[in-house]
Amino acid sequence: MQPIPVLDLVEGLRSIPDEEFVTDNVYEFLAKNPVTIESLEPYFFWSPDFYTRNLVYKDDRFEMLAICWEKGQISPVHNHWDQKCWMMVPVGRLRGLNFAVEEIDESQRRCKLRETETFELKDCLAAKVDLEEPIHQVLNLAEFDERAVSIHIYSKPYDRCLSYCRDTDTYKEVLLKYSSINGELCPGVTASR
Repeated sequence: MQPIPVLDLVEGLRSIPDEEFVTDNVYEFLAKNPVTIESLEPYFFWSPDFYTRNLVYKDDRFEMLAICWEKGQISPVHNHWDQKCWMMVPVGRLRGLNFAVEEIDESQRRCKLRETETFELKDCLAAKVDLEEPIHQVLNLAEFDERAVSIHIYSKPYDRCLSYCRDTDTYKEVLLKYSSINGELCPGVTASR
């Protein structure tokens, strides 16, 4: 498959009719359309403190982010508020972990999770978040010994999620922020190219 520029990927996703913008159709589209790394470079921002969330495109139906991971950076265990989510990794490799809820007490914000599946992401292979088990974590393990960039597509766009602490079996709502928008750092964000 011939890689395409990331903005061509955006246009391809935009051309999918609403009724066909479903988990498997988008997954298949992404699997057939790897992106060129050069076209992603304007969205590469790196921080030693935390992975960066760089907005490539957003409309009412979906948003696309390029997430830049330094060696050893990991996401919190989190969900996606019932949004559909797809991802692929054109730079480096990442590990994904999926979780199932074993027990939950919403009044106490307590939740016991169990790992259900581990998967590798690399070489622009597409992946999707299971709507039945949407809790997951993404890791750029130190043993991989390289930076990584993942492309994430969320439908519908969202600005908050639940974050889970496995040490205390608790969870909380967190607000999500962008590190950059359209290749420009957001105010107050410290990151480098």
